[in-house]
Amino acid sequence: MAHASLDKRDPTRKPGKTTRPRVRVLLPLPFPGPFDYAVPDSLADAGLRPGAIVAVPLGRRTETGVVWDNDSILPPEFAPPPMPAVADGRLKPVTTLLDLPPLPDGLRRFVDWVAAYTLSPPGMVLAMALRTTATTPTAPVLGWTVADPLPPDLRETPTRRKVLEIVSPHGPLTAAEIARRAGVGVGVVRGLADAGALRHTPMAAPAAFALPDPDHGPPVLTGQQADAAHSLRDLATRGGFSVTLLEGVTGSGKTEIYMEAIAACLARGRQALVLLPEIALSSQWTGRFARRFGAEPALWHSDLGPRLRRITWRAVADGEAPVVVGARSALFLPFPDLGLIIVDEEHETAFKQEDGVTYHARDMAVVRARVAGAPVVLVSATPSLETLANVGAGRYRHLVLTARHGGATMPEVRTIDMRAHPPERGLFLSPVLTEAITAATGRGEQAMLFLNRRGYAPLTLCRTCGHRMQCPNCTAWLVEHRVRQILTCHHCGYQEPVPPACPQCNAEASLTPIGPGVERITEEARATFPDLRIQVMASDTLPGPAATADAVARIARREIDLVIGTQIVAKGWHFPHLTLVGVVDADLGLGGGDLRAAERTVQLLHQVAGRAGRAEAPGQVLLQSYTPDHPVMQALVSGDFEAFMRQEAEQRRPGFWPPFGRLAALIVSADTPAAADATARALGHAAPHGEGLQVLGPAPAPLAILRGRHRRRLLLRTRRDVAVQPLLRHWLSLVKPERGARIDVDIDPVSFL
Repeated sequence: MAHASLDKRDPTRKPGKTTRPRVRVLLPLPFPGPFDYAVPDSLADAGLRPGAIVAVPLGRRTETGVVWDNDSILPPEFAPPPMPAVADGRLKPVTTLLDLPPLPDGLRRFVDWVAAYTLSPPGMVLAMALRTTATTPTAPVLGWTVADPLPPDLRETPTRRKVLEIVSPHGPLTAAEIARRAGVGVGVVRGLADAGALRHTPMAAPAAFALPDPDHGPPVLTGQQADAAHSLRDLATRGGFSVTLLEGVTGSGKTEIYMEAIAACLARGRQALVLLPEIALSSQWTGRFARRFGAEPALWHSDLGPRLRRITWRAVADGEAPVVVGARSALFLPFPDLGLIIVDEEHETAFKQEDGVTYHARDMAVVRARVAGAPVVLVSATPSLETLANVGAGRYRHLVLTARHGGATMPEVRTIDMRAHPPERGLFLSPVLTEAITAATGRGEQAMLFLNRRGYAPLTLCRTCGHRMQCPNCTAWLVEHRVRQILTCHHCGYQEPVPPACPQCNAEASLTPIGPGVERITEEARATFPDLRIQVMASDTLPGPAATADAVARIARREIDLVIGTQIVAKGWHFPHLTLVGVVDADLGLGGGDLRAAERTVQLLHQVAGRAGRAEAPGQVLLQSYTPDHPVMQALVSGDFEAFMRQEAEQRRPGFWPPFGRLAALIVSADTPAAADATARALGHAAPHGEGLQVLGPAPAPLAILRGRHRRRLLLRTRRDVAVQPLLRHWLSLVKPERGARIDVDIDPVSFL
């Protein structure tokens, strides 16, 4: 990269010749680094300092970019290779300095760090911070003022005089506000404007977000809760980088406790960021936030419209959004004074971004906090083994809550041995579970059924020839969604109508569903409990936060007797009248060769179980299982999560599996199997060797075809003290992918599909 700054001479030029002022501009595109641009005379005094957002020419089009720093914060072994310097005569000038807040220093450092860690082009990381819609300047708000002088031929009426009298001392005002104050129709205002008596004038835009009051509604906390809240308030008040794990059983008041840290952060006049794993959680969370602080926070997630996205991005950059709650992408917002980060449900795999730039928001939140010099709090009832290992090593503080808030008790957890208590033929609910639902709802309490599988059935096959309905683009079975009468692929989105006959043997009415999804369980529940009011909670039935909020409100108002859902029901909901949780297939997550299968199953089912008995009435959890003696089931029944995680750690430690070692996946994808195989073989031949590292593969990926592309995987495993990025960068430099092939890198993979 060219490192000449505005006030230095280009070392590539001959002595005695003056260089043109230049800046480095990083574009939100997949280039390996910033480009050099000349500073035109018209912008010589504009102060094109690092962080300034500019428009620059690129080929025949104009792109938005950011003036980038000359000096990298990265160690040489992590820094990408430099781009060649460009001679003065070939430099193109910066087009425009945009009227936008500059990208803060901390965010630019964070972009560089994430790019180096994930081996991603820095421009692609910048693209997450420099959203095109977010950085488009918002049109100014216009109001009406009285023209001076008034038109000499203006025809005045009593209503017109009333309007002019109101606007004169108070303008500019919107037409609607003028009409409201004057008690007239908007047509009167428009008539004055058409006559030239009123003119459009820019007016100050109202504050995008109300300021939360840290003293508005403090909770009453006692015992462990009060001690933990005091510790977090102290951390937020003192500032400085630190990482704290707030671990507490479900219902222990973790949200109320970390909101006290937010209050301390606000009292210092700094900004706070709260990351949630699911957008759906934001509805109930913002309600709790508003009760505590008297105002709602800013939201940031993929469902925001372009205008609200622009307003929120600008409010964050201007420091006018004191608290932001959002999905993982909120990490890349331009906070000028970030004083606290909260990662709620830190164990959730939803924090891992799998497409584009692959990163784990929990881990990157720790980096963002370090760059900002701010504390970060990781929150969970079932912390990840990686976080617990950092606690054990003394890198993270640890606060533990062992009791539920307000005197509520933990639910009783029991397994239902499906071998001893099987359901009737063609059904999936054990008589033991159906009797428990009848008893709970008969007492006026609510019940929940959980199955982490969308649709009606995960597989459809022909009873005549055995043909299985498979996605034409992926190595995956098509899932039946009976409500919509379609078969769909949950990996690529392919859909087709349910055919009347088998496409293989043409046998009519021979296709049959195999296994249950939530739709099939709902069908069974409606037949078994015809008088119960049922609410289905799945991503298919709740398309957005508004629909989720409505469903949650109906449950809270006790308009629902039985909730049936996928993993969306496991997330932090507080349903005080829900006392029974039934897990339809507790063994579901234990199949396959996933390194973290047992850990994930314990975490998910513990979270689901935590929905029961959160108020006065005691809760009960029933786990339908064909392997009730499995360590996961025993851990859930005993409630000894700590012992289970110790056992998991001891199984991983000898083989240097995470968190005691490092993993990096290379995923080869290509248009043809031959190109995928050839590229994967070349990677295998060039694989690094040495003490403390091992390369597994190449081998077909479990999803060997995804979205029409053939996939192969290699896995690099190293000791914890080995830096994998330099190894990977050198390894990749030795291999040229076949035509039509691509190599993607996933540092610290969570999914092995």
